[in-house]
Amino acid sequence: MQNTIDLFRRLFTELLEDEKENTVAEHIPSDQLYETLDLSLKENPLSEEEFEKVLKELVFTTTRTATTGFFNQLFGGRNEKAILGDLLAVVLNNSMYTYKAAGPQIGVEKVILNETCLLIGWDENADGTFAPGGSMTNFMSMLMARDKANEKIRYEGAQKNLRVYTSQESHYSTPKNAAFSGIGRDNVQYVPSNEFGQMDITHLRRMIEEDLSKGYVPTMVNLTAGTTVLGAFDSIPEISQLCKLHNMWLHVDGAYCGSVFLSEKYKHLLHGIELVDSFSYNAHKMLGTPLSCSIIVVKDKKYLHDSFSNDASYLYQTDHDEFNLGKTSLQCGRRNDALKFWTLWKSVGTDGLEKIVDHQFYLADVARDYIRANEDYTLYSFDESISVCFNYKNIPARDICTLLFEHSELLVGYGSFNGQEFIRFVTINAQNEKEDILNFFKTIESFVEENQHLFEKYLVEA
Repeated sequence: MQNTIDLFRRLFTELLEDEKENTVAEHIPSDQLYETLDLSLKENPLSEEEFEKVLKELVFTTTRTATTGFFNQLFGGRNEKAILGDLLAVVLNNSMYTYKAAGPQIGVEKVILNETCLLIGWDENADGTFAPGGSMTNFMSMLMARDKANEKIRYEGAQKNLRVYTSQESHYSTPKNAAFSGIGRDNVQYVPSNEFGQMDITHLRRMIEEDLSKGYVPTMVNLTAGTTVLGAFDSIPEISQLCKLHNMWLHVDGAYCGSVFLSEKYKHLLHGIELVDSFSYNAHKMLGTPLSCSIIVVKDKKYLHDSFSNDASYLYQTDHDEFNLGKTSLQCGRRNDALKFWTLWKSVGTDGLEKIVDHQFYLADVARDYIRANEDYTLYSFDESISVCFNYKNIPARDICTLLFEHSELLVGYGSFNGQEFIRFVTINAQNEKEDILNFFKTIESFVEENQHLFEKYLVEA
């Protein structure tokens, strides 16, 4: 074991040193991957020296998501206290379905869920669980909505007349989850959005009324707290009233930006969150824990038990259901994703989590200010979002993003809204500072200047 620990320490130390000079790993085209790296599995073992060499090559060429060169996805950075918790979770190797198998780690998960429920304004009747990702928490919310609409479904199978409503800007998991739940992809209604990317309430009301007239059962509305492209927040209070009127389940998918409930300055973006039936957020996004750390909480824990509880005498042999978390989870065996969040929260406090959230909005403001002050840029997004959408010198977004990636300069993605495609720059890495954001733009500008032959057509037109 000591030799393995020493190997890990060497690799990690060398990686940190290399990241200071190379924020983006060397690009390996996918069609050259197996010729470039030795990923093969063979009958005979490698020597320790050969093993270390192969492992180092793999580690050093893997996408670097914790550096100042990574702005591509809705996560990033490397929080040391959260990493400590994740490493300990691996070493302890508990499964979170029973108190017998996990012991005090059950308490770690429960205090996070309880504190989350209290902070969003719910009482002791609320509860929640951890899941492998935002898609899975959205799936769980849909199952609870389905079972609330017709409690016989979980025994007799799904009915064909249930309807789910979600914004056209919502996460792509919604139609998949409708298929998995038996509701059906064709029963997902995509509600148009307004100019800010938020669900249009007038259209939603009209669609519900039309479905009622056709004999459908409006079952669930899925709102988004931080859409994947613009980072928009759907309005909760008025839609909550509509859901109550039609006895519909209301879920808020806060996978991307739901953590704003921890910020006094920005929690108004979730105004009315205490009115919803379920809410999910990813601590591996705004809060910077290692992947994955996804949480769903429900206002009435009855629905968790109704949809996910199942007895198994070989498993649940001691303690009360309150401490046997497999009774309220979609999974049976489940790794401990709570500890890394707990070590972070415990080390910095709720005030520290608030600072992490607020800092990302500050970085986004820095980016927007820079864009607005430079005529070569066009801004497409709005304030109070950590998604900064823009184009540079009218160069097509997908071209510049792809070339930056292939030349190992920056990792940043592109998105589209209302027919306009643009670079989507996310400021979710809370370890970044103002100079890192400014350097991002300087890198783009230098890259275009040094590689004018790649962009000649667009620069001439501009």
